[in-house]
Amino acid sequence: MAAPLTKFQKQILEGIPARLPQAKPLDPHVSHAPRRVIEGVLNADEKILALQNALRYFPKKWHETLAPEFAAELEQYGRIYMHRFRPDYPMRARALEEYPCQSKQAAAIMLMIQNNLDPKVAKHPHELITYGGNGAVFQNWAQYRLTMRYLAEMSDEQTLVMYSGHPMGLFPSHPDAPRVVVTNGMMIPNYSKKEDWNKYNALGVTQYGQMTAGSYMYIGPQGIVHGTTITLLNAGRLLGLGKNDLKGVVYVTSGLGGMSGAQAGAAVITGCVGVIAETDPDSIAQRVADGYIKAENVYTDLLALVQRIEACRAAKTGIALVYHGNIADLWEYLVRENVKVELGSDQTSCHNIHDMGYTPQGYSFAEAKQLLNTDKPRFMEAVAQTLRRHVAAINTMAERGTYFWDYGNAFLKEAGDAGAEVFRPGTPAMALGQVSVGISPYRYPSYVEDIMGPMCFDYGFGPFRWVCCSGKKSDLDKTDKIAASVLADLLRTAPKAIKGQLRDNLLWIKNARKNIPRVGSASRILYADAIGRVRIAEAFNEAIANGVLEGPVVLGRDHHDVSGTDSPFRETANIYDGSRYTADMAVQNVIGDAFRGATWVSLHNGGGVGWGEVINGGFGMVLDGSMESDRRLRQMLFWDVNNGIARRAWARNPHALDTIRRTMEANPGLQVTLPHFADEQLVKSVLNL
Repeated sequence: MAAPLTKFQKQILEGIPARLPQAKPLDPHVSHAPRRVIEGVLNADEKILALQNALRYFPKKWHETLAPEFAAELEQYGRIYMHRFRPDYPMRARALEEYPCQSKQAAAIMLMIQNNLDPKVAKHPHELITYGGNGAVFQNWAQYRLTMRYLAEMSDEQTLVMYSGHPMGLFPSHPDAPRVVVTNGMMIPNYSKKEDWNKYNALGVTQYGQMTAGSYMYIGPQGIVHGTTITLLNAGRLLGLGKNDLKGVVYVTSGLGGMSGAQAGAAVITGCVGVIAETDPDSIAQRVADGYIKAENVYTDLLALVQRIEACRAAKTGIALVYHGNIADLWEYLVRENVKVELGSDQTSCHNIHDMGYTPQGYSFAEAKQLLNTDKPRFMEAVAQTLRRHVAAINTMAERGTYFWDYGNAFLKEAGDAGAEVFRPGTPAMALGQVSVGISPYRYPSYVEDIMGPMCFDYGFGPFRWVCCSGKKSDLDKTDKIAASVLADLLRTAPKAIKGQLRDNLLWIKNARKNIPRVGSASRILYADAIGRVRIAEAFNEAIANGVLEGPVVLGRDHHDVSGTDSPFRETANIYDGSRYTADMAVQNVIGDAFRGATWVSLHNGGGVGWGEVINGGFGMVLDGSMESDRRLRQMLFWDVNNGIARRAWARNPHALDTIRRTMEANPGLQVTLPHFADEQLVKSVLNL
């Protein structure tokens, strides 16, 4: 006899409730999304359409009540979130058995969705935004309710189709098909500008899924803590600042949001003096609550901050110091006081610059928000002026020896559009929106160009992650040990070229438990190549089968990876054959993952560097200890990495060529088209150049 349903299970199965819930006031205890400007975005007819689009989720008998309420939301917030329909139960990842389901795979997806919306994980949980200011899991609460109900009801012979947060429905498929296929923001190319997102999102017909928000794979800041740690370590090696740590090195940057906040943890782990500027007091408070920064290390006085920087530099203390103020003010002060800074970057949300992603000088965060809401042209001019001053200060510091890089947040692009001096000599037209099909026009590299691309991605190393569905710390600890054992074994026979990456990740996973506070699900991340990912996944699946682990494991990755993302100023910035503006790789990645055994796949427009600037794909895979899981993981993970290695090899990247040749030797079924190198002098001579 089946156990009676819990209250939580009944609410999930209810979907859209049978009775109209009471209206809910805005909860002052959680962070809320900034108001989206609606004036001049939707005309009168389009506002009518936005309301009609929202009301179609509900029976007509409720429309008279909901129509004025939704109209008020549209005017007040610039979006219709349907706050009335936000569930009453706590939003958090639960153990798998707590979810009502016909499919364990679907239950794992419910767990991941709720983790993305956990108030401890999400930036604006009640607006269904996980990170980045606009990275949404759903557009509204009706979509959440319907999706959870579909997942609870579906079998392993059905697939749920998701259109930018909207659950189109369950369709018959088969057990080897993905349980969910997600697309976010897939616009016709000529309708993919920033203003198009604002319009069509307000209409309720598309959304910005960021990279891992709309694919249900966000695991809190630890994902980028690890990526930032690897980036900083490799930057130090590139510049000869340190082989295994950055003691005594000063790193200046900005941002303490859901992604950028991870820089604090990475600074401590690498041993450098990390100095991070942030204007939003809520972001600072959140990182203090998470344990990534300490309240006593937050400064508003620049003189006191610099004195602390010098003390920590001298003592070679690994620490995260925070300037509660504007990053441009910080850089200008460092210039005036002639403070030595070895490394510099920026992680403000410049991809979301029209919507509080970057705070202009002379305004507090609250004042800037007010200016945006009352006089957007003046706000944007203030932003542009600040970007010009910001870059001018960085240019001076770079002349003094600071190595600065773009961190893939559209900083250089937005600065260039604002008229800042970010272009290499001879490329002034780039400020007019033109592009270079070859080498980047900017005077500063993307971190992928110099660091992550040639030192990680070209070898197949990227952000492999997993979530223990039992939710138990004991399972997470066991997976850490399993992964460490696999990496140690691989290190013994690995080619010299990748031993450093394996050592970094072995050290990371051994120390992850003490370095990374748990936020949300029982999850972990490390960088691994194709062989490492397959071996670790095989070991997890075997541990589940043998009862060593008490529940299934969800595999995934950040889209910021070898194959998942086509982004000319970030993930594919070190591809110089002119194909950096194409998106075949990301689309092929998702298609290939889908028929090779992924549990769910996702394809997004936008993410990290902004709407219209990137196409990225992701996956989730549930391991349950079965032979089927073993077969799927081998097929899918091999493709998921080597698709990108093949593309990078065809672009003539030397490390990728070496990697794909080794892979073909080990796998006779793999045949990749390799390039013949043309002599540059010959080409120039026939072109009379």
